[in-house]
Amino acid sequence: MSDAVSYLVFETPSGHCAIAWNAAGIVRFQLPGRDADTTRRLLLRRLPAAEPADPPPAIAETVSAIGRYFAGEAVDFAGVPVDLSGQSPFFKAIYDAVRQVHWGETITYGALARQLGAGPEAARDVGQAMAKNPVALIIPCHRVLAAGGKIGGFSAPGGASSKLKMLALEGISFAQQEPAQQSFGF
Repeated sequence: MSDAVSYLVFETPSGHCAIAWNAAGIVRFQLPGRDADTTRRLLLRRLPAAEPADPPPAIAETVSAIGRYFAGEAVDFAGVPVDLSGQSPFFKAIYDAVRQVHWGETITYGALARQLGAGPEAARDVGQAMAKNPVALIIPCHRVLAAGGKIGGFSAPGGASSKLKMLALEGISFAQQEPAQQSFGF
């Protein structure tokens, strides 16, 4: 990351989100949380030096688009600038590929690995990249599914149920399906 990092917490139809940026682009996006304070804490846990600020026009436009997304409008975030410095070249390639998966579309971890010219064992790497995605939604990791089109895991707050809600906004539904990744509940 370059330069100082600024952030904004804002409300959407699905709850409070947070976005952080620097001169190069968006460095972190926090999916909707229970309330503004919780969302702010989650963001600052990853970016403790970030300072609250009014967004420049490009960030304000992205914030508006995020609100429209959570209101159920098809929004394309593929052109939104992100700063992925610090990520490995392979993760950057994965993120670039995922940004081409559009509203209402999905792809599996394995298919994405094959698309990148990697073998089936790279599906785990794709999964790791999705789990570490710093700008969920803008890099639409929720559209990447487990083998057989199963929902798979989701490391954002709310886990797989958040992923299901986001996909439902896009018109993708799953018949009572158990997540491929489950917690033990303790």
